[in-house]
Amino acid sequence: MEIPEATNFIQEIIVDDLKTGKRDKVHTRFPPEPNGYLHIGHAQSICLNFGTAQKFQGKTNIRFDDTNPTKEDVEYVDSIREDVRWLGFDWEDREYFASDYYDKIYEFAERLIELGKAYVCELKGEEVSEYRGTLTTPGKDSPWRNRSVEENLTLFRRMKAGEFEEGECFLRAKIDMAHPNMNMRDPAIYRIKKATHHRTGDKWCIYPMYDFAHPLSDWMEGITHSICTLEFEAHRPLYDWFLEALGLENRPQQIEFARLNLTYTMMSKRRLLELVESKTVMGWDDPRMPTVSGLRRRGYSPSSIREFCERIGISKADSMVDINLLYFCIREELNASAQRVMAVLDPIKLVIDNWEEGRFEEIEVENNPENPEQGTRKILFGKELFIEREDFMEEPPKKYFRLKPGGEVRLKSAYYVTCVGCEKDENGNITVVHCTYDPESRGGETPDGRKVKGTIQWVSAVHGVDVEVRLFENLFTVENPAQVPEGQVWQDLLNPESMIVKQAKIEPMVANATAADRYQFMRLGYFCLDKDSTAEKLVFNRTVGLKDSWVKQQK
Repeated sequence: MEIPEATNFIQEIIVDDLKTGKRDKVHTRFPPEPNGYLHIGHAQSICLNFGTAQKFQGKTNIRFDDTNPTKEDVEYVDSIREDVRWLGFDWEDREYFASDYYDKIYEFAERLIELGKAYVCELKGEEVSEYRGTLTTPGKDSPWRNRSVEENLTLFRRMKAGEFEEGECFLRAKIDMAHPNMNMRDPAIYRIKKATHHRTGDKWCIYPMYDFAHPLSDWMEGITHSICTLEFEAHRPLYDWFLEALGLENRPQQIEFARLNLTYTMMSKRRLLELVESKTVMGWDDPRMPTVSGLRRRGYSPSSIREFCERIGISKADSMVDINLLYFCIREELNASAQRVMAVLDPIKLVIDNWEEGRFEEIEVENNPENPEQGTRKILFGKELFIEREDFMEEPPKKYFRLKPGGEVRLKSAYYVTCVGCEKDENGNITVVHCTYDPESRGGETPDGRKVKGTIQWVSAVHGVDVEVRLFENLFTVENPAQVPEGQVWQDLLNPESMIVKQAKIEPMVANATAADRYQFMRLGYFCLDKDSTAEKLVFNRTVGLKDSWVKQQK
């Protein structure tokens, strides 16, 4: 195989491994814990693991880290499978679970005991912390650290048999209680949890810790490069220690990269679960959530998320990525592909006084000015229309180029109209705007060559479709919601206007919209059909607005 050129520091390690003969293949894995839905940070890891293996003609496994039965659920397993496939990746027949290896992992634990490198400890929670020491002071040996191999084996087998209650004892690795790395101070490797597992049922009442199960699972699957986020850097000595202590050859190499931090976004799975359980959001797939399913429901495409992951790259240092880059990636794609339609989110009626009652005229409108191959469509124009309420002002400020008394604007792809008055209700609210049209201005051309500065969208009052439109903004009001100001809780940082619902009027063509369709509502943003839609009521989500602040920031 011709070795490709490296484009990041992980690939540099792999290229060196292949050139020196340390490795003759590349085999990665994506190891999600099935205790929640995947978010955009996991999407970065998915793209990194699968993309790296593909570049070097290697393989990628998916392995569910199901070592904590109290937090895991089949629902999460199913959602993870769906998300990885939706992002465009295929693990073929290489789907595994840590629970597939429970018997073998248990054997490895007994082997550590036989080697004198693990023992059963009876310290309780607070005592464990006390004996562990601090970053500046060494820990103390457990009173049970020097039990004999035979006693430890007996106790561990009794743990497995269910003879002890949760918290009574646990199995620890015997390393060094004075080690400067806290993870190396005799870490727990097995604990008692009398909980039913979603795959193994009640077969086990002891479960391996992640730090023990993970390197062994990697080794058993033949993983060459175990890519993980930076918080596991301090765990790498322990990862290596287990494999070396057990005398395992062809050991995988752990490599860390900085996790994704996105502005105005909460990445903590625990916090996201709280949002769901408190019904602050509509579920894991709420379009305001950073979950892959939420982004999918909001109208993002797999290619836009892969493009985002490609653009941000990977780093060894933590940093904050501007969420506007994510918006840019989907906006750039939809600008080229999305069907244009006219929509009015806050409708006010416009009546053309000099238009014949009951007469309708077909107006030809381009479907996408960025892609002429998408062709045109025809919509009906008549006496009564709807326009945006903000497109008319009775007392406008200077440089207001939309409709005003005596003012003239162009109705998109149709005629010039001039405001001649308005009607109001008993509270003084404007209910109807009256205009006259210039019959010689169709398409924006007039015999006298005059031009207007304002063009506004419209929808036929007779033919327009009633829909619900959901406008989404950032879920949090601060750039880094993980940093909560003193005196506040993280819930105080939620944006009360993160979802605004409008009852809108839209061109009749959207009556046949499908989940796969994407639209640009002119001047309003990009939209897709929501799963809450029914035959009686269509619901549209705004994927992203038209304003591209990220590009402006780069200039």
